[in-house]
Amino acid sequence: MFLYGFGGLSLLFSILLCVHVVRNNQQLYWLFIILIFQPLGGLIYLVAIVLPEFLGGARARRLGMAARGALDPTREYRLAKQATDEAATVHNQMRLAAAAAALGRHVEAEQLYAQAAHGIHADDPALLLGRANALIEIGRAPDALPLLDKLSEEATARSPVTALAQARAWEAVGRYREAGEAYEWAAGRLPGLEGLARYAAFLARTGRRTEAEDNLAEIDRRLQRANPQFRREGRAWRDLAAQALAKA
Repeated sequence: MFLYGFGGLSLLFSILLCVHVVRNNQQLYWLFIILIFQPLGGLIYLVAIVLPEFLGGARARRLGMAARGALDPTREYRLAKQATDEAATVHNQMRLAAAAAALGRHVEAEQLYAQAAHGIHADDPALLLGRANALIEIGRAPDALPLLDKLSEEATARSPVTALAQARAWEAVGRYREAGEAYEWAAGRLPGLEGLARYAAFLARTGRRTEAEDNLAEIDRRLQRANPQFRREGRAWRDLAAQALAKA
């Protein structure tokens, strides 16, 4: 009897969520997830879509975005592509470029950033930095350096994200002293673990193994104190540093 009752409640729960999907114009793949993977699929939809709508707040929105991103990593790219096709504004092109970069489509991202950087937006800091990072990812660091130099000249204060991009570009062209200084400066100021991980990897690649190991140990300490939502991304940066050390 208990199992029958539980099954009936699970089915009712799933049906109600399917109604929510249809009435709110959500992606129809949610119907498949909810009905096939009962009741887990419904719980995922509840966390990803329904709760952020009702609870509001930054934390709820981040939780929903993380859940949607895990299930559908190309969602933001599709939405940004649709928006850009409808209106090729600088904002929409920038959004699409960022989504492309997040999927590893750096050639496309570089082209989009370049297209958006025209007229009054030619020196837009976000466009310059986004394009520079894309150029670094596709192996065109020499082309990224003039963009980063322009960004540094126009900035009223030095930015850690710009310094990290400069460090990567300088390393790629063999300017190791400048790269090391920029990596160290950025690592001490950037939130998250990317700056520290990239600095550790640079130290490993340039023969400073002991310092690289110290930085890796610091990454491990921060991961232990981090909340679960942060750990997945943090472990990816930890792996980058560890792999560089393993090859050194």
